[in-house]
Amino acid sequence: MANDRDTTLHQMILSEIEGRIVSGEWPPGFRLPFEVDLAEHYGCSRMTVNKVMTQLSKAGLIERHRKAGSFVTKPRAQSAILELHDIAAEVKSLGLPYAYTLIARKERPSNAEDRRLMELAETTPMVELLAVHHAGGRPFCVEERRINAGVVPEAAQADFSTNPPSSWLIAQVPWSAAENRIQAVAASTEIARLLEQPKGTACLVVERRTWNHAGPVTFVRLNYPGGRHTLVARFTPEQR
Repeated sequence: MANDRDTTLHQMILSEIEGRIVSGEWPPGFRLPFEVDLAEHYGCSRMTVNKVMTQLSKAGLIERHRKAGSFVTKPRAQSAILELHDIAAEVKSLGLPYAYTLIARKERPSNAEDRRLMELAETTPMVELLAVHHAGGRPFCVEERRINAGVVPEAAQADFSTNPPSSWLIAQVPWSAAENRIQAVAASTEIARLLEQPKGTACLVVERRTWNHAGPVTFVRLNYPGGRHTLVARFTPEQR
């Protein structure tokens, strides 16, 4: 019975303190009552309170400082790491039929813009692609991609006329690091035409770079009509 009581008290104390933090009653930087005072307030052992504080700390809600006490965590900038996903799967998850059209393909040496975008140290063979992904018969996304064929020589032989580069790379090329950059951009004449939108239409643009042990793998710019696309990132409090 004692263990049941301790468990019930633990949950009650945890819920109350968590509620005060999440609601803003105890704002960032607020110093929580000392453990001995909380134990007296709730009529429980200090060990029970200590377990609650440990759980709150692991959840990222409080910071514990020896002698100074425990404080509500101050907010910090967070980078939402978006999963590298297959655009075809993204469209199908919306319940819409998917189609893909390769507009242009070019094989060439890297230029100054490639070196800037992909942080290339030297000239390397490149595969440059322009493609449109469709959802339900409408343009869903324009893909502008550069693949470092020096790191991924198989790209030179890959048939991207029927196989989208995004799914091919995910399936074929291991990557060790990725970076996403998201911004709102007015569509250029070409992008607007491919999206079947007026020139200057606001687009949600995702720029992604990936690397593996051999160096930069690819740079891609995904152009979505802003009014028809939403990005959602789900995350949990940082573990300490």
